[in-house]
Amino acid sequence: MDQISFEVREGEVFGFLGPNGAGKTTTMKMIQCVSPKSGGTLEVFGMDVSTHERDIKKMLGVLPQETNLDPDFTVYENLMVYSRYYDIPLPKAEEITASLLDFMQLTEKRNTSIEQLSGGMKRRLLLARALINTPRLLMLDEPTVGLDPQARHLIWEKLKSLQAQGNTIVLTTHYLEEASRLCDRIVIMDKGKILVEGNPQDLVRDQIGSEIVEAENTQPVVDCLKGMKATYEVWDNRVHVYTDKPKEITSALLDSCKVRSLTARSATLEDVFLKLTGRTLRE
Repeated sequence: MDQISFEVREGEVFGFLGPNGAGKTTTMKMIQCVSPKSGGTLEVFGMDVSTHERDIKKMLGVLPQETNLDPDFTVYENLMVYSRYYDIPLPKAEEITASLLDFMQLTEKRNTSIEQLSGGMKRRLLLARALINTPRLLMLDEPTVGLDPQARHLIWEKLKSLQAQGNTIVLTTHYLEEASRLCDRIVIMDKGKILVEGNPQDLVRDQIGSEIVEAENTQPVVDCLKGMKATYEVWDNRVHVYTDKPKEITSALLDSCKVRSLTARSATLEDVFLKLTGRTLRE
């Protein structure tokens, strides 16, 4: 990590975004006391991760990116066995497990084996497991990875409900719509650095503007935009014009710049992400 600095406020949903290798998972593991901090100061609930590892872990709920449910146990047994790691008394564990199964709409699947669950059910069960110890902070690594739209929206509803109950949530995601819908604040990282931090809608406005006008990449178009002193970027065979006045830009391009085709659309967080981190594929 390269001298990153951030603060997560109690009760908010905070997101880490960035390309593969940006440092998101490394940062999450440091917060979870799984990996040692590489330097500086890192505190969770006012406690140093280097000296209060056990105390911090007791207050965390973690949903990993991979599905690591125990295939030898049923849905119900997965939660009950996991509760033993937190020394939850049996009657209390049974009560919490029943409540979580109901909350995640898995009550009818309580005696089902893990192999028989759909991908969406497994993610909901993983989220239920992360809540078994009634954590103060939820750490979610790609909470809806690989899910269909219906399952993804159900998880979103549950996360917003958890926030409404007072939970603090930190997540990573490659779904930019997910970050826009869920997060109060985000950071976009690349190569171990934080590029920007803020509310998703504010970042779109500040980095892009409200609209994007796309036109073909020709020299007359570029020359015309330079003459208009427009804010634009050239990406392959297209020119993206960032503006809060799309009608004026569109009219000027059509009337004076010999444009054969163009489109106008609302700017999104994905546009901010690509502007800051580039379009090169990272694997």
